[in-house]
Amino acid sequence: MNSGIDLQGNFIQSLMDLGLPAGTAKAIWMPLPMILMLIGATVGVLVCVWQERKISAAVQQRIGPEFIGPLGLLAPVADGLKLVFKEDVIPAKADRWLFTLGPIIVVLPVFLSYLIVPFGQNLLITDVGMGVFLWIALSSVQPIGLLMAGYASNNKYSLLGGLRAAAQSISYEIPLALAVLAIAMMSNSLSTIDIVNQQSGYGILGWNVWRQPAGFVIFWIAALAECERMPFDLPEAEEELVAGYQTEYSGMKFALFYLSSYVNLVLSALLVSVLYFGGWDFPIPINLIAGLLGVSEANPVLQIVTASLGITMTVLKAYFFVFLAILLRWTVPRVRIDQLLDLGWKFLLPIGLVNLLLTAALKLAFPVAFGG
Repeated sequence: MNSGIDLQGNFIQSLMDLGLPAGTAKAIWMPLPMILMLIGATVGVLVCVWQERKISAAVQQRIGPEFIGPLGLLAPVADGLKLVFKEDVIPAKADRWLFTLGPIIVVLPVFLSYLIVPFGQNLLITDVGMGVFLWIALSSVQPIGLLMAGYASNNKYSLLGGLRAAAQSISYEIPLALAVLAIAMMSNSLSTIDIVNQQSGYGILGWNVWRQPAGFVIFWIAALAECERMPFDLPEAEEELVAGYQTEYSGMKFALFYLSSYVNLVLSALLVSVLYFGGWDFPIPINLIAGLLGVSEANPVLQIVTASLGITMTVLKAYFFVFLAILLRWTVPRVRIDQLLDLGWKFLLPIGLVNLLLTAALKLAFPVAFGG
C-alpha cells in the first residue's frame, strides 16, 4: 500500500470538494508533509535531549534538571533558545561560504530521511520503493558537510575532526549497507512498509531480529558509529580535538550540528525498530486479540485502536534504543581511532559479508521461514 499517496489523494480530494481548483489543492498539500516532518523530528530531539540529561544524571546518581518546567521538561527548550539567540561568529581567516554550507549539508539529509519512516500502515509521508537504500544514500552525504566544516574553519583541530568523521562514515557505511541488504533479501523489497508487513502476522515471533541476530548487532553498532555516539565519538573527542569540526562554530550554525546529531540518533533508532523489531507491529497479533474478544476486524473502533497502538509501538521501540545509546555514552569508554577503523574494516565488514551469504543460502534452503 502506498500510504503516503492515499493520504495525499484524500486530502486533495477533500479540498476540491470544498470548491478549490486542483492546482490550488495540490499547492496547499505540498508544504504540509515537510512541516509535519520538521515538527515531528524537532519534538523527537527535545525528548531525546531531556532523556540524555535525566539518564546521565541517574547513571551518575544525580537528579538532573528539575525546576525548568515540571521535571525539567523545558530544559531542552531553554538550550534551543540559548543557541538561537547566541552571536553567530565566523573566524576571520575561515572560508565563509564553506563554513556556512557545512552545517546545512549535514542537517538536510537527516531530515529528508524521515520521509521513508513509517509509523503505521497508513502513516508515512511517502512509500519509496527503495526506501532503506535512499536513507543509506542520504546518510553518505553527511561526511561531505563535516569535512567541509572542518576544512573551512582554518583550525587544525577542526580539520582533524572532519577527516576523522569522513573516515569513520566510510568505514561503517559498508557494514550498514550489508546488514540492510540481508533484510531486503528476506523481505523481497527495499520498501520500509513491505519490510514491516513481512514481519507481521506472528507478533514478536515474526520479527527479523530472530532471523538476523548478527545483522541486528552489525546494524546497531554501525548506526551508533554513523551518529558519532559514544564509544565512537572520535570526530568530536573533547579531550583530543577540543570539539572537532564544531570547534569554531557558535550560534545557529552550532545548533544545526547539535540538532542533526540528535535527529540522526532518533532516526537510527526508528529504523532499527522498523527493520528488526516489527515497526508498528504489536508483540501479540492484534487479529488474535480481536478474535479472542469477538471483535470484527472491520470494526472502525478497532481500526482506530490499531493505528494508535502502531504509532505508540514504533515510538516506544525507537526510544528504547535511544535509551540504550544514551546509557552506552555514560558507561563505555571511548575507543582509539585505530581501534574504531579496525572494528569497521576487519571485523564488521567480514561478518556482514558472511551474514549476507548465509542469508542467501538459508533463503534458498528454507524459503518459507526466510521470506522466499
